[in-house]
Amino acid sequence: MSKRDYYEVLGVERSANADELKKAYRNLAKKYHPDRNPGDAEAEHKFKELNEAYDVLKDEQQRAAYDQYGHAAFENGMGGGFKGGPGFGPDFSSSMSDIFDDLFGEFMGGRRGRRGDGGRARGADLRYNMEITLEEAYEGKKAQIRVPTQVACETCSGSGAKPGSSPVTCPACQGVGKVRAQQGFFTIERTCPQCHGRGQIIQDPCADCGGAGRVQNERTLAVNIPAGVEDGTRIRLAGEGEAGLHGGPAGDLYIFLSLQPHKLFQRDGADLFCHVPLSLTTAALGGEIEVPTLAGTKVKVKIPEGTQAGKQFRLRGKGMPVLHARQFGDLYIQVGVETPMNLSKRQKELLKEFQDASSEDTSPESSGFFAKVKGFLDGLQNN
Repeated sequence: MSKRDYYEVLGVERSANADELKKAYRNLAKKYHPDRNPGDAEAEHKFKELNEAYDVLKDEQQRAAYDQYGHAAFENGMGGGFKGGPGFGPDFSSSMSDIFDDLFGEFMGGRRGRRGDGGRARGADLRYNMEITLEEAYEGKKAQIRVPTQVACETCSGSGAKPGSSPVTCPACQGVGKVRAQQGFFTIERTCPQCHGRGQIIQDPCADCGGAGRVQNERTLAVNIPAGVEDGTRIRLAGEGEAGLHGGPAGDLYIFLSLQPHKLFQRDGADLFCHVPLSLTTAALGGEIEVPTLAGTKVKVKIPEGTQAGKQFRLRGKGMPVLHARQFGDLYIQVGVETPMNLSKRQKELLKEFQDASSEDTSPESSGFFAKVKGFLDGLQNN
């Protein structure tokens, strides 16, 4: 029976790069692995075929020979530099190592957690939610937070062993942290079930932490919040998360920031927006107003006569600082025209006089609109 083309076996083009080859191999190897297909001879054959194809194509020299001579490169003494031929050469175990974590993590009840040096389990990462004001985001802030977490046990210094004693070498794995088992035609390496990959076991556990090397406590941490942070900004404090088991490295602490709504300003990136109501007379006659800034100062803004509602004025550099930069956004003043209320008799008389003296030139926008309305209705009647 002739062998299938190695690229066809992996389902990739001949131009595939190393990452594409590896990804295709991992996906198919998991699909046809014997542990997932017990008693399935066809799956076992495909699994062997995959190993053989990938073992050749992952090596640049062997791949070049295969591209030039095909399967003949590994027959009749050709390609003598390729010890063991395709499939089960000295690098077979390394080519399989990438998928073992995926496969056996699922078979053994979930993926294995990250580990530190010597098989010591790394502590979990923690999340802390912090709410700050827009003023604090503008100026920056130094804050102290209290975080309940697992910290290293002071009694045993995180080792988990009773003071005066020490962990001993695991008899099951002889300190390696892994054990080997024969499965079919190859050897599988798994994390030692007795020491859980540490290579050591604790015979006399610490009374305070029960051998875990960590205890529940509350930590007080100083946090520096830089100026210009936005809603959703994440700050990472390396090594300030949960302590690892048995002296393993600590995880990280992630602080997620949220900004409180402001009573005057709305934020869009580094720009600020402020709605300012104008009196009818100021909008009509013009004038000057003072508007606040987030820096705590006031800025004068000149209002031209005839200013309409919705007009926007831009104040350059009066917005938010840009994070980690010497730049500032802009402040936009959006004006609204306030209709007078609670008028006195005399005020009403004055407005009536103003109305009588007005023309289309006084209110060109409304005059133009109603002219368009009349034309629209006349057009409907003529049709």
